[in-house]
Amino acid sequence: MKHFTDIKQLSRKDILELFRLTDYLRDMKPKKRAKQLRHKTIMQLFFENSTRTRVSFELAAKKLGATLINVDIARSSTHKGESLRDTLTTLAAMSADAFVIRHQDSGTAEQARQWLGDTVSIINAGDGNHQHPSQALLDLYTIHRHKGDFSTLKVAICGDIKHSRVASSLIDGLNIMGCQNIHLFGPRHLMPESTPAIMVNRFSSAARAADVLVMLRIQKERMNDTDIPNAEQYLTHYGLTPQRLQLAKPDAIVMHPGPMNRNVEIASEVADGPQSVIQEQVHNGVLTRQAILHHLLA
Repeated sequence: MKHFTDIKQLSRKDILELFRLTDYLRDMKPKKRAKQLRHKTIMQLFFENSTRTRVSFELAAKKLGATLINVDIARSSTHKGESLRDTLTTLAAMSADAFVIRHQDSGTAEQARQWLGDTVSIINAGDGNHQHPSQALLDLYTIHRHKGDFSTLKVAICGDIKHSRVASSLIDGLNIMGCQNIHLFGPRHLMPESTPAIMVNRFSSAARAADVLVMLRIQKERMNDTDIPNAEQYLTHYGLTPQRLQLAKPDAIVMHPGPMNRNVEIASEVADGPQSVIQEQVHNGVLTRQAILHHLLA
């Protein structure tokens, strides 16, 4: 594998191999791990704001010993009118080994792969409302650590499904891993037109007997003002409260890709409660992104 732009490019076998590589790197002594990519150069180009994805890729690269360059988009030549293609080909000519790209337009990572061929590895850190494959991988790894076999699980994904690249990537990843019992719930105008998952019109239908509940924030940056739900009313109708969590299985885990809007899509008592694995997801993000970089570049 030379690039990682879409979770659908992976098979179940590929994902399990990345899980094993994640465990291997997690248990490796720091001095040995820091030699894995010590001659590699990774450049990050984030055209959208990010905290978790950007920092976790940076930590992953540095823990593996790579040279990491954060390209300052605000001060780059793209603001002088240079095209994205010319920016990428210029940076590739500086002997970069990988680009980690986040962009507001769907399909940008795949377009970069076509422009550059195999001269540099392209890693999609989120493109529009299309894909976020590294987030899907860390979410799958987190579920795998807690639940094991995917084929018997009921997973509920709730919130703004329509605009969420996290949701689309996770649904694809769950299908690859053999999970067929995926329920989606959210405001009607924030649901997708089509999906391989099961769309329901009640929170109780999605949450009842669920093994995993994934809550998503409202993607305001991808909506018209008239489409944005009232935040004060959202928790009442669509948010995960302690009462709604009781509908799920007693050992259900609660996930959220972040950033969270507390007491909007998820009550603070749930986010900080014993069934929440939200901070574990953040921790696993560094581990799985180490595996991605190692698999592509080592």
